Amino acid sequence: MILRKPRRPRSLKWSLVLRIAVLQGILITLLIPLLLVALVMFGAANMNDYEGGTADVIKDALSRDAGGKLILKPTRELAELRKTEKNLWYVVRDKQGNMLREGTIPPAMAPFANQLDNISDARFSWTMGKADRPAGIVAWEDDTGAGTVQILAGTDGKLSWTRMALAGWDFFLVVILPVVGVMALATLFVTPWVVRGALRGLGAAASEAGQIDIDKRGVQLPLKDVPTEVTPLVNAVNDALVRLDTGYERHRRFLTDAAHELRTPVAILNTRVASLPPTPERARVLRDAARLSTLTDQLLDLQRLGRQVERFGPLDLVEIARSVVVDLAPMAFSSGYEMAFEPMVETLPATGDRASIERAVTSLVQNAIEHGGNRGRITIGVTRPAVIEILDEGEGVPVGEREKIFQPFYRLRPHDHGAGLGLNLVQEIMQLHGGRIEVLDGRPGALFRMSFPLPPKDAPTH
Repeated sequence: MILRKPRRPRSLKWSLVLRIAVLQGILITLLIPLLLVALVMFGAANMNDYEGGTADVIKDALSRDAGGKLILKPTRELAELRKTEKNLWYVVRDKQGNMLREGTIPPAMAPFANQLDNISDARFSWTMGKADRPAGIVAWEDDTGAGTVQILAGTDGKLSWTRMALAGWDFFLVVILPVVGVMALATLFVTPWVVRGALRGLGAAASEAGQIDIDKRGVQLPLKDVPTEVTPLVNAVNDALVRLDTGYERHRRFLTDAAHELRTPVAILNTRVASLPPTPERARVLRDAARLSTLTDQLLDLQRLGRQVERFGPLDLVEIARSVVVDLAPMAFSSGYEMAFEPMVETLPATGDRASIERAVTSLVQNAIEHGGNRGRITIGVTRPAVIEILDEGEGVPVGEREKIFQPFYRLRPHDHGAGLGLNLVQEIMQLHGGRIEVLDGRPGALFRMSFPLPPKDAPTH
């Protein structure tokens, strides 16, 4: 079987940014041809009515000679203008009094040529009303090769396609490009912010989902502020949680009923076997019946755990460990072990259910008795901050099995006498108390460490 590396989940935020950017690119790509068509149509419609054709050509050709006098450079547009406009005329002057003129000024315009000091910008027309194209214009121009100058010229020159294209390019650089830049920045920075705000409710639902545990049933993901597009997914998850809760409750009820139904036949079996004459077969049947009784008790303990949180109260870990040692010392001695109780403190307060913790410690000591090799010492220690340790001198637990042994019905050795529920019960009890159980190297043997959370500072002492 070929294992493929899982693909990284796609980011909705950046997917939207990319799609919006692509859409903007497509719109801009379509807009440019439309602008070109509009520019051509505008130029064709207004080319003959453009009044600055002569002044534009003169402005582009203006320069100064070595002495600072105004001159016109021989440009292609100037040559074309002189060729097409036989009556070309103009007057150019600067603020220093330098003047450049060409052609014969129409008599009607001659008086204005002598009054340019009193004219800033003007359009001259000899018809009443607003003329589409005046007979002459006066304008100050700053961006010329000769600096700031004033131009008085006729309006017979036409708008060239080259100049119209340059004007369109300038329009693109000054107007279109900044708009595109603002749109791109808005897409890059605003869209993630908008998406983050829109998905805030989904983040709350994800946070709630991360807290779902087997011990917290009846949990539903919140729908507040969840986007409408994601609501069906959240509803589907909530429906699945309801089905899981229902199935778990059905499973729990079945195990509880089965365990209760088994207790009576097992008790009857024990009674009848105990009345038989002592034989090796009777001893084996008694052991098997005891295993069955233990399995029944463990199943009931697992089902009762979830209802014991409300019975938590102050307790003393040293006292609980000492009680287990007293109860199981005869069994350990008869199995060939020495038993040692080594509390590092006289009392060690904690919060929890005494019966459950006592059952967990008992299971671990019984596990040490069964798997310790019937030799050496079993040591029960209690240390700060809130730890109980059970150490044997057996073969220990392989590193690769240390997680598996806490799985229900898992047995390290197939021929072990246990049902494989004892260590799972211990883990469930520790999780119920907010603690943890871990297996370490005892050197030799196995060291089971039960770590409990510290009790609140204001909790009453035992």
